[in-house]
Amino acid sequence: MTWPAFSAVALVVICFAAAYSGGVMFLGLLEWRRRGLALPTQSDAQYGHPHLDRSDQDPYWVYYLVPCLNEAAVIQPTVRGLTGDRRSTLIVIDDGSDDATGELARAADDGQLVVLRRELPDARKGKGAALNAGLALVRRLVAERGQQPAQVIVCVMDADGRLSDGALARVLPHFDDPRVGGLQLPVRIRNRTSMLLWYQDYCFWALAAVSQVGRARLRTASLGGNGQFSRLSALNGVGAEPWSPSLTEDLDLAITLAVQGWHLETEPSASVNQQGVDSMRRLLKQRVRWYQGHMTAGRRIGEAWRSPHLSNAGALEIAGYLLIPWVVDLPWSILFHIGWYRFVTRAPELFSFVDGWVSGLAGGLVWYALSFLPCLLGTWLCLRRSRGIARWRAFVLGHNFLLMNYIAFVCVWRALFRILLRKDGWAKTVRLDEPEAAEIPAQAADRPASHPTGRHRAAPRR
Repeated sequence: MTWPAFSAVALVVICFAAAYSGGVMFLGLLEWRRRGLALPTQSDAQYGHPHLDRSDQDPYWVYYLVPCLNEAAVIQPTVRGLTGDRRSTLIVIDDGSDDATGELARAADDGQLVVLRRELPDARKGKGAALNAGLALVRRLVAERGQQPAQVIVCVMDADGRLSDGALARVLPHFDDPRVGGLQLPVRIRNRTSMLLWYQDYCFWALAAVSQVGRARLRTASLGGNGQFSRLSALNGVGAEPWSPSLTEDLDLAITLAVQGWHLETEPSASVNQQGVDSMRRLLKQRVRWYQGHMTAGRRIGEAWRSPHLSNAGALEIAGYLLIPWVVDLPWSILFHIGWYRFVTRAPELFSFVDGWVSGLAGGLVWYALSFLPCLLGTWLCLRRSRGIARWRAFVLGHNFLLMNYIAFVCVWRALFRILLRKDGWAKTVRLDEPEAAEIPAQAADRPASHPTGRHRAAPRR
């Protein structure tokens, strides 16, 4: 590739990434201000009592679906956090666990729990299949109880998920708008005891959460696998099995609801927390799965453009989001290294007007200004979103784009190879044993972990 051709391709990739990412981030900041919320909202939230402050007058019935496969390490606090409200029903879907997940869930029950046990060969066919089985039970219970599907809200939670205190009081009013079909809460990583775990929290809490508010402004917020709320009538409109066998069944559902005309929302004043992945190997495995599902969902861009229910801006946003792995991550993994090599080899020529070490310093400053300008925004977001975070930590996390780049480069290529080889299996994330105290305050998380080893112990396989 000639240098002019390389420069042209690199410019296209940079402009696309800047236009999409910068655009949704800018919309998110505008929407945050329009809603009258401060960026640190929920930064010091407590978790485990989502039904606090729920109005006796709201007309909704809430059904929680918690798919489980060997979740003995985390299931009991989740059950205790999701029960205790007479208008809510918790369904734990034991998807063929060979540990004590089902028994431990029942032991934490206060009378509002249903354990749906799935056995092989029907079990262990993916999260989507487990959720569809749980939804079939929800539909039966709704019919038996004479409830209206438009007033039934289905919430998908991971087995390690905790909703923030009073979450339902903030989420359910969104469904007063009959056009709202789904809502996704911001995600917080609670076991922030290492820089790798802080990195995951930064990606969810400082970047994705703000971008989600921008996407919600266009009514196209994406749904995730934890803290996902959907109206039952919207799910019924999708079909008997609304969750697909895709590796990212949540993204598939979001696209389906959006193209059918349902509005997809978020609520920044509530959140859900979960465990982070405590090793780079497990993190890469998790992100490869996410990338593969994201990349295969790209085939649905045409649906978004053809939908008569989506605005042009909404269709453009969905298309831009689905194109990111193909148009940005894959080509940039090559262009980034070519450009870096070119810059290093030409630095003396570019800065020939100064001598010696000054030339190197000038080159370094220009490279930093061009390559790490978004880090200043990232540092600011980190400081604003997480009350009490140390400035040094915010600075390091804001400058994690190089780490993010290389994680993306590795995962996008591994995902591409899996697509080409037609591999679509995945291993579930191993849970960690953890104290009952769910959330680590930001100030405490800046101090060393209290565990003698400074690490959490991996949950044993049973």
